Order: sequence, then C-alpha cells, then structure tokens
Amino acid sequence: MPHQPGTWTREEIAVVDAGAARRSIEGTAIGNFMEAYDFTLFSLVATILAQKFYPGENSGTGNLIATFGTMTAGFVVRPLGGVIFGPLGDRIGRKPVLVVTISLMAVCAAATGVLPVYHTIGLWAPILLTVIRVAQGLSSGGEYAGAMTFIAEHAPDHKRGMMAGFLPVGTLAGFVVGATLVTGLQTALPSADMLAWGWRVPFLLAAPLGLIAVYLRSRIDETPDYEEMHARHEETSARKQFRQTVVEQWKPLLICLGVELAVTDTSYMVSGYVPTYLKKTAGVADTAALVMVLVVLAILTVGVLLVAMLSDRIGVKPLMWTGCGLLIAVSIPAFTLMRFGGTYPAKFGGVLLVGLPMLFLSSLEPAILPALFPTNVRYGAVSIGFNIAVSAFGGTTPLLAESLVTGTGNAMMPAYMLMFAGVIGAVTLIFAPEVAGKPLLGSRPSLHRGSGGPGGGMTPGVGAGALPGRGGAGYTQPGPFDDSGGG
Repeated sequence: MPHQPGTWTREEIAVVDAGAARRSIEGTAIGNFMEAYDFTLFSLVATILAQKFYPGENSGTGNLIATFGTMTAGFVVRPLGGVIFGPLGDRIGRKPVLVVTISLMAVCAAATGVLPVYHTIGLWAPILLTVIRVAQGLSSGGEYAGAMTFIAEHAPDHKRGMMAGFLPVGTLAGFVVGATLVTGLQTALPSADMLAWGWRVPFLLAAPLGLIAVYLRSRIDETPDYEEMHARHEETSARKQFRQTVVEQWKPLLICLGVELAVTDTSYMVSGYVPTYLKKTAGVADTAALVMVLVVLAILTVGVLLVAMLSDRIGVKPLMWTGCGLLIAVSIPAFTLMRFGGTYPAKFGGVLLVGLPMLFLSSLEPAILPALFPTNVRYGAVSIGFNIAVSAFGGTTPLLAESLVTGTGNAMMPAYMLMFAGVIGAVTLIFAPEVAGKPLLGSRPSLHRGSGGPGGGMTPGVGAGALPGRGGAGYTQPGPFDDSGGG
C-alpha cells in the first residue's frame, strides 16, 4: 500500500521494546553519573592535588593554577574526542563506542587514585596526571553526546523527553554524590590524613563503579535506527562523512552551539563557580557554601525529570524559552541575594534562584540536540557541536567569571554572563524546530508497545496526530527545520 502523507501503516511504525528502553536508560545514565562524579572530585580536591603533584608541595597560586590548567587540558581535547568517537559511532555503531568511552573514563578516574605523587617520582607526577586528564577528556568527548544519541534512538516519539530526562538526573546525581563524599571525608578525617591518603578514596571508588557501568553497557541493545541504517550497507568515505556531518549540517550545528551556550554556561556557573563566589565574594564558610550548592543540585535532580516529562505534553521549545527567560530575569536578583543576604537562608535563596534556569535547560538538552540531525550523522554531529560548546563556553565559565570579577571589580559580572547566555539561547531557539512527539530525522515513527491502535493495516489516529501527549498536530516526518508546533 503506498505511503500517504501524514499517515503511516502499522508495519512502518517502529515499536519500542520496554525492556530495551529500560536498559538503555540504565546503561547511559551511569556514564553521565561517572563523568560528573569525576569532574566534581577533581574540582573539590584541587588544593590537595596542587600540594601533591607539583613542585614545592604547596597549594599556592602557582600550583593551583597548574592544577586547574591540568583540568582545563581535559576540556580542550573534548572536541577532539568528539571528532574521534562521534563519527566512529556513526560507522561501527553506538554501543561499541559507548562501551569504550565508559571503560576509558573509569580507568582514568581510578588511575588518578593510585598515581604516585611529586615527592615520589618528581616531574613525572604532573606529566602523568595531565596525560590521565587528557585521556579522560577524550573519552568525555564521546560519552554524553553518545548517550544523548543512544537514548533518543531508543525512545518512543511521545516519551522521548521523559526518557532523555534521566541523563541529567545521572549528571546531577554524580555532582551530588561526589561532593557529598569529599565533604564527608574532609569532615571525618584529620587534615593530615586527608592530605596523605583520604583524597585517593573517592577516585579509587571509580573502579567498582566502572565495572558496574561496563556491565550495564554490555546489556544494552544497539539502537534500531542505527541497525536499520547499517542494514542498508551504505559505504561512506571519510571525506564524504566529514562533508555530511559538518558541511551539510552547518545550520543545525549553529543551533546546537547557541542552545548549548545557554545550557553549559548555566550548569558550570552553578556547579563550578558559585561555591567559589559564595566563599570569596559573599563571605560564606567553605562547608556552608558547598552544602548550599549541594542542596540545590539535589533539588534539581528531582525536578529535571518532571520538566522532561512535561516537555512531552507541551513541547521542548516553550520550556527552554522559559529557562532562557529566567536567566535574563533572575540572574541579578540571585547574585544580589548571595552578596547582600544577611542570613544563610537568604544567600541560599540566591543559589536556588540561579539554579532555577538550569532546571529548564539541562533537563531538555538531551531531547533537542539529537533531534537536530539525521541518523547517518547524528552521533558525530552532536559530538562535534556539543563538545565545541562545552570546551569553549562550559569549562571556561568559572575562570572567565572570576577573571571578570577580579579585573573589573564588579561582583555582578557572573550575572551579566548568564543574562548574555539567556539572550543567545532565546534567539537561537527561534530557528530551532519543535522536536517533541515527532520522529527523529531519517527515522520511522516509534511508539511504546501497547500505545498504537488495535488490529492491523492503518494505525488509527496516527495520521491525525493522536499520539499520547501530542494531539492535534500532523504526525509527519518533519523537514530538517520544520518549525511547526514550535514557537
């Protein structure tokens, strides 16, 4: 029977297996957890690493800059990791690449915990630490973009937002667990023990976590979209793949960069810079500052999934516009409360306020980015766009914010940075397609088992847009930048 525009036969609609979907959530969210966990550990024990791995064995300015320089090296190479692992995932499959990235991440984190220090091996200590961070950065370059691609291709169209929402849950949980563990060790151990061996404990815990992660990854099924594409045996040269991934996708890549500017600027400001701002500018004690941020991240861990579920009903773009609008509206009040709030609850209110836009942006990032690109280049294009943005806008946010505050003497510069990010994100979304409830580019419509119509032949209601949560809109394969249903 010939295909009718806006109508799909039952045989043309992919039916998502519930077990495969559940395993895809488990297998991808654990990687996000580990990446955030590792980043949090390195950030919070940076003063100890400065003493242990660099000449002079102190945490003075020079050694601290060198330590953060080592961490920055990992961010600098992330785009290279995206260029390596992303296109590879489009050629050999999503699953094998994701198994490699999670394995490399776990090995790097555990290796940090057993690495000899400067007192033992001299200059080899900072060299090896840098090599480990570079390897970790390369693996991160293929990890989150691959997880977003994988979960998007396993999710039914009408539940993609909800399923993708488990990825930021994993990320936020990694921040919270890592920070809680370091804070607990610093509280329980004498300073001398924390300096001598306590800092190694959370890194060493990455080894069993890594084994669990690799096991969960080994149980996931390759995505149906990739398998269908692979079954067509389309041979592609490296030159042609580059043209298809970068040159032909220039417009969605620009959208990816603009959206990601708003997302990463916000998340790295909250998790990476606000604790420093509270301590240095607002006069909050170290532990209290960390606890404030921890509590906000814990609240967001629950909230992001609710926002992600809501996007399946009302759309991704309205909620992301809400996040961008909040960046513009609440950033100055938030940092004013942090600076001038007379009590800890008032200062905490400022932290909570600046975390509110993150609730709407981070929760929807994995729903919109993979949907910008077709199946044959999805992993590669998302990896390249996402990692360039994270490297340029995310990893540099704490350094840029502190430099602006110090250089200008204006303590409100971080708020202006967030407002700028909100404006860029809001404008970019004008050109982005609404992706909620629609098939991915190059893919068939997909439903959860049991959500289609009864009997055979034509699936009732699908052509009329009667899918759960997306009533009233034609359920046709969208064009690359079909903005119907969006803003």
